[in-house]
Amino acid sequence: MDASEISSVHGGSLYVVSTPLGNLGDLSPRALECLKSVDILLCEDTRVTGRLLSASGLEGRSLVSYRDETEQRDTPRWIEALQDEQSLGLVADAGTPTVSDPGFRLIRECRKLGIPVVPVPGPSAAVTALSVSGLPTDSFLFVGFLPPKKAARQRFFTEHADDTWTLILYESVHRISKLLDDLVAVLGSERLICVARELTKKFETVHTGPASTVRDQVNRGSLKGEFVVLVARQGFDL
Repeated sequence: MDASEISSVHGGSLYVVSTPLGNLGDLSPRALECLKSVDILLCEDTRVTGRLLSASGLEGRSLVSYRDETEQRDTPRWIEALQDEQSLGLVADAGTPTVSDPGFRLIRECRKLGIPVVPVPGPSAAVTALSVSGLPTDSFLFVGFLPPKKAARQRFFTEHADDTWTLILYESVHRISKLLDDLVAVLGSERLICVARELTKKFETVHTGPASTVRDQVNRGSLKGEFVVLVARQGFDL
């Protein structure tokens, strides 16, 4: 298969298109071609994707909201569109779709029915943070967002205290301080961690060091945006 075949869009296929975390220069030519060419573009937030398309010279595209709250209800509609030989693109607000974002149900149904699902790879916040963290990269466990309750978070850290791989999780501005407090309380102030914020954006920050030190650095800085938190295995040091 040559490059032109890989880049072309075919009816009856679902394209899972990764988009930039922040820096628009990270949008690949292949992703741009898919965003331009698919018949229907499913978006986590049409406003966010609309701004990306406008910045990429693709104003005027019709966008359809596809969110966690409506995914189960709307999936049969999009399966029918694919069976009618329409091409669909799936994008999240940033990064790789379905990774702590909507799309799992649609892709699962496509796989069950033998409908082609085509990855258009690109940025992922978890892997991007891991690559610059200084923590071991040979094996890792990605767990997405932890439960919002303190007891559940602390129980999670207790259960994973002796893991032999790097732990990767996401957290929002609203709970990052509480999560880091729980991490220090359970895993100890010297456990090596990394916290990355606003990756690829103007105010990107990456802090690696003992848990209590990183917690203090995070709390002294801006708490805007979303965070990636990485935890090294017990005993690892820089």
